[in-house]
Amino acid sequence: MINMHDILETIKMIQDENLDIRTITMGISLLDCADPDIDASCEKVYEKIYSSAKDLVPVGESIEKKYGIPIVNKRISVTPISMLVGASKGDPVKYAKTLDRAAKDVGVNFIGGYSALVHKGFSPGDLALIESIPEALACTEYVCSSVNVGSTKAGINMDAVRMMGSVIKKSAELTCDRQCIGPAKLVVFCNAPEDNPFMAGAFHGAGEPDKVINVGVSGPGVVRSAISKMSDSDDLNMVADVIKKTAFKITRMGQLVGSEASQALGVPFGIIDLSLAPTPAIGDSVAYILEEIGLEQCGSYGTTAALAMLNDAVKKGGVMASGNVGGLSGAFIPVSEDAGMIAAAESGALSLEKLEAMTAVCSVGLDMIVIPGDTAEAVISGIIADEAAIGMVNSKTTAVRVIPAIGKGPGEELDFGGLLGKGPVMSVNEKSPDKMIQRGGRIPAPMQSLKN
Repeated sequence: MINMHDILETIKMIQDENLDIRTITMGISLLDCADPDIDASCEKVYEKIYSSAKDLVPVGESIEKKYGIPIVNKRISVTPISMLVGASKGDPVKYAKTLDRAAKDVGVNFIGGYSALVHKGFSPGDLALIESIPEALACTEYVCSSVNVGSTKAGINMDAVRMMGSVIKKSAELTCDRQCIGPAKLVVFCNAPEDNPFMAGAFHGAGEPDKVINVGVSGPGVVRSAISKMSDSDDLNMVADVIKKTAFKITRMGQLVGSEASQALGVPFGIIDLSLAPTPAIGDSVAYILEEIGLEQCGSYGTTAALAMLNDAVKKGGVMASGNVGGLSGAFIPVSEDAGMIAAAESGALSLEKLEAMTAVCSVGLDMIVIPGDTAEAVISGIIADEAAIGMVNSKTTAVRVIPAIGKGPGEELDFGGLLGKGPVMSVNEKSPDKMIQRGGRIPAPMQSLKN
């Protein structure tokens, strides 16, 4: 039963605590758009996306008006484009421009899937797409890209890791006149999920339906507010319980929106991603949740333990609220998108090494981190390799989204605006892993892969 208290509480969450649906993302399979003629394939891609998603934004807006629930983003994810490149050959950037045109015409915020899955090796289409990423991100506005370089079952493709260090650097250089925005739309994954609704890493996996609606919820401000009402003498069991109950309420709202969108669009409802996704708005911060739990500032000793508890409690509360939980589902710690993380990085409390430790227990990885523009490609590849190793050994998704700030160093910043926020340039260990990176090959899958 819905009572007056629940209604008023939800209204307060929306008005005062930044509660929102971060995204409804329509996944669209483009496998039936493959064609030996790349121009014909691009036309099929445009028609499939437009016909499938033309009502996505109006439906999202109607749900917002009906329930008063903010839906911040409407997005599209598509089949990894490297699969189509393999069939059509030709210049992959044509696909990027087609995706960009389709996204603009249907009115979504982003379209993800300019992607390749190369955790065990490359096909010709994968290589062509990866080499084209810097140009593709420089000449488009809405397109997001991702590359999966490792998995627990396959190990880590170190040749791909080496390539991605170069791709990230080139992407920043090509967009240096726009705050180096290119690599802010590029994610390097280990154990990438096929149903993730969050950008920049969303793509529509080969095992997914022809079309599907996935929902990403948010609400760090709501969790922080709930903890702030507790006594300092309440123990951590009680804190975890409050987080679970709050995550339950947030997820139920996502379930409602996903079901409504699915019915209105005539598209199956896929998953709810429980991830606590912060914004640069004051109060809407995962770092501030950790500080409310009892840290002087995010990055201090105890941060990893607090984040582990938060992540676990969010999952436990969410899975009780929906049978459709998937995607990443946990707590995001993107530096530039989180006011508390920005403050901690600026004060020196939060280092790249501490963030890496935190990624072992949270949702994704080193996300939206600005590094010096002169950082060597091999160092970027080393960062990717370390993060992929955490994901591989722990059977979890990890990712890297770092932005070399061309012409800038520690103490300066990049300002992307909007949800991407602004990021202080963080210091990087400049000792080179180049000899290891140049060896290439594959780091073998760990013993954890032998689960059968």
